[in-house]
Amino acid sequence: MSNELNLSNLKPAQPRKARKRVGRGLGSGKGRYSGRGIKGQKSRAGSNKMPAGFEGGQMPIDMRTGKLRGNTSADAMPIGPFRTYNQPVNVRDLEARFDAKTPAQRYFLPLAVERREVAIEKASQALRGRPDVGAADLSVGADAIETGVSAAVLKAIADSAPRDRRVVAIAALTELVREGHVPEAALDRVKDALKRGPDALANLPVGLARSDTKKVDRQRHRRNQCQ
Repeated sequence: MSNELNLSNLKPAQPRKARKRVGRGLGSGKGRYSGRGIKGQKSRAGSNKMPAGFEGGQMPIDMRTGKLRGNTSADAMPIGPFRTYNQPVNVRDLEARFDAKTPAQRYFLPLAVERREVAIEKASQALRGRPDVGAADLSVGADAIETGVSAAVLKAIADSAPRDRRVVAIAALTELVREGHVPEAALDRVKDALKRGPDALANLPVGLARSDTKKVDRQRHRRNQCQ
């Protein structure tokens, strides 16, 4: 049969392309300079090993162009575009989504509920004796306790803040601690903002971020002057 496969009708799947033989005379089309041109780095041996973006030794374009401010490295988390954010989730919603037989319902949710109850109890003890302590005060107080604020610091901020600004003051203190400030130092900053007015208290984390940026700029300017 003509369609039978045997040694006489074997063919490659793709036609073989002949290897380019350079330096075999002018008539071959790749003689004399072998297609590399006259002189230059790309005519030398090893020129195919240059990294991508190499510009012959001059300053590359990625180093010549300006850079935006801020830490943009993935190692600099949680700063810059790689910053991580926490999203609060209600335990009630988790109970509605997970089945009672799943490991999350049996193990993780009771631990989360117990941890939250302990934080609320500590916040209740720190705010004890103050009039009009509501659910909002206990909620932000528990957030502060879970962030790492001690009961003494929470009690001090509750004593310093008026009743109508107590929740905002505790929330600002919690945000400062989350950004990496020591609770005692954050307490002093919140107290100072309370003296300046409600606008200063609401913009406290943003104002601190701007002041820290200015401080870093001043230090960099002094370092450049010394050099």
